[in-house]
Amino acid sequence: MKRHLTFAAFLILAVGVNALDVFGVYKNTAPEGCSEVDLTAKGLTLSDLTAVAICNNPALSADYMSLKSKEAALGAAKAGYLPAITVKGEGSLSGSKTEHEDSVQKEPYAASAALNWLIYDFGGRSSNIGLNKAYLNAAEHAYDAALQETVLKVHSAYLRVLGAKESLKSAQASMKTYKKSFEESSRRYDLGMVSLLDKLQAKTAYEQSTLTVTTAENTLRQNEGNLAVLLNLSPDTKLNLKEIPANDDSVIKLESGNDIKELMAYALEMRPEIKQSQSNIEAGKAGISSARSSGLPSLSAVAKAQYDDNWKRSLPYQRGSSVGLELSWPIFSGFNTSYSVDKAKYEYESAKESLKDTKITVLNEVWSYYQNYNTAVKSYQISKQIVATAEENARVASRYYEVGKSDILNLLTANANLADAREGLVNAYYGLLISKADLYRAIGRF
Repeated sequence: MKRHLTFAAFLILAVGVNALDVFGVYKNTAPEGCSEVDLTAKGLTLSDLTAVAICNNPALSADYMSLKSKEAALGAAKAGYLPAITVKGEGSLSGSKTEHEDSVQKEPYAASAALNWLIYDFGGRSSNIGLNKAYLNAAEHAYDAALQETVLKVHSAYLRVLGAKESLKSAQASMKTYKKSFEESSRRYDLGMVSLLDKLQAKTAYEQSTLTVTTAENTLRQNEGNLAVLLNLSPDTKLNLKEIPANDDSVIKLESGNDIKELMAYALEMRPEIKQSQSNIEAGKAGISSARSSGLPSLSAVAKAQYDDNWKRSLPYQRGSSVGLELSWPIFSGFNTSYSVDKAKYEYESAKESLKDTKITVLNEVWSYYQNYNTAVKSYQISKQIVATAEENARVASRYYEVGKSDILNLLTANANLADAREGLVNAYYGLLISKADLYRAIGRF
């Protein structure tokens, strides 16, 4: 029987802490799914990228470890309701001798076991548990906020890569147009229909368009590198992204409605930063109760057993035990309790003011991003009209130049306006999608 008990005690000490989650505090689990994403596959979705970014983010991992520590702290607080058992053993060689008497050797071996079980402490343990629950809730909401921020960064970086690809396509299309104009002006110059100036102006516009393509290629590479770094990958990692349909009006609409008051109300209810501030207020309340209880008496049940033996037949062993109640009352602690209560009150008031400030900040963010979104919608709609007009203008200018009814300047101007209109439409469309993502983050929805 003793051997079994010894083995059980050893097992308890050997297993990990999580295996001994007696109070069920370890409820949060680490993000999963990133290992299932094949980064070499074609058509990586935003969900794929988000999963990898969350799993590979060192800052998020640190926040998660902080969250787990708050869970462990809650478990430690709940452990205050269980008894504390202490076992002690010692061995020593000691003796004493009195004048005119023989020397006496004291018992060299001793063992003792003590139990202390706090029965009542005027709410100290419950306040400590409430305090740690509030800290845990605050940590959970802080982790949620960090998750949402990571999702927003990946979402925006993903859209910027797609936007850069479309800008490159637009620049390449414009380059082809300028090349065609240059070839047409060269043909007409060879036939003696236009001056050398026309040919040189068309050539200059064509060469400038090749420079625009080079700049667009650099912008694309930079955005691809930024996205890879967000996934904690090397910036030269090649990612084959799934593209969204260009100028798809169905993806620009809000799913949560378009009423600013509803969006603000939703944000006040869902933003994790507000929930975190509310948890800090609860922690402040519990902190006041905990500080007050430290100056109140506590009642504990105590039991003790002791055994002394020198392992000699000539000297008898000694053993003893005691059971009783113990009252502890800190009558005076150098005003520590008073100052601790004041400190907790100030922290509580600070948490309430912080909540007010957080709400105002959130409402301002929702308002600003809502205005940005609506402006982006209008810009996108106007940009589509500008492109349609610019395309028609370029078509007419090209036709007029071919039949000799217009000069090269009008044609180049029309082509330049079309190139600017196409680039403006790309920027307006993807800028609108980024504004939508910003607004969703502002209201706490992803």
